[in-house]
Amino acid sequence: MGEYQLQVTIDADSGFCFGVVYAIDMAEEILAEDGYLYCLGDIVHNDEEVDRLKALGLRIIEHADLVDLHDEKVLIRAHGEAPETYRIALENNITLIDASCPVVLKLQNRIKTSYDNNEKILIFGKHGHAEVVGLEGQTNGNALVFQDISELDNADLPANFTLYSQTTKSMEKFYHVKDELLSRGYEVKANDTICRQVSNRDKDLPAFVAKFDKIVFVSGKKSSNGKVLYEVCRKHNPNTYFISSVSELDKNMFAAGDKVGIAGATSSPMWLMQMVKAELETY
Repeated sequence: MGEYQLQVTIDADSGFCFGVVYAIDMAEEILAEDGYLYCLGDIVHNDEEVDRLKALGLRIIEHADLVDLHDEKVLIRAHGEAPETYRIALENNITLIDASCPVVLKLQNRIKTSYDNNEKILIFGKHGHAEVVGLEGQTNGNALVFQDISELDNADLPANFTLYSQTTKSMEKFYHVKDELLSRGYEVKANDTICRQVSNRDKDLPAFVAKFDKIVFVSGKKSSNGKVLYEVCRKHNPNTYFISSVSELDKNMFAAGDKVGIAGATSSPMWLMQMVKAELETY
């Protein structure tokens, strides 16, 4: 223990969700067999974990690269993909290792069914997010995506429509959006499609962070879920610090004898949170 004698505890419920664990397990298995594997986009929104897998042979490619790739294996990450990706893979004799999260696949199917039934579809989600792009693809790009209710202020919306949500959005914000749209006089068929493993962390984190003087929240900067859970932590413990790597820690964040809690996103590896804990204990 260092001179500060920090008492450090990792939130046992933090770390990878089952969808991310499944994708990484599949990747590691093929990397052990073949020595390399292509992955369409970052396998998880955490640079530290992506770098670890790259060192094992993971090759990150973008959609533009897929067109020129032939006769290879390509991993589809937990975020899922649009139908166009499967079409290109078939044409190019690409073997898809499909690690799409079951929760996301179920949502894709629900949106496609709604679209096939000629329903007008709104998706509450982050513009350009990999999961949202896959969801839009189920509607041939005809869904209206918005990440803030203010984007709909001047939108020409139909009188009735079906509302879905990206699986990692805040449940509180989703229901606020639903209520606001209803108050504006629209007929809304709302579908709460937020992953319960994510929403349960929304509920459990307040009790965890309240126990500590300081909270260190570990997440990749590109993680939508990380942003949601960080705000939950900060709301219930203002002394919350967001970091993506051990190098971003600063001894000046803490005082002698502080009780420090470490939490993370569904895309934050436990090994990284353990490294953060080890570093804090040297202070």
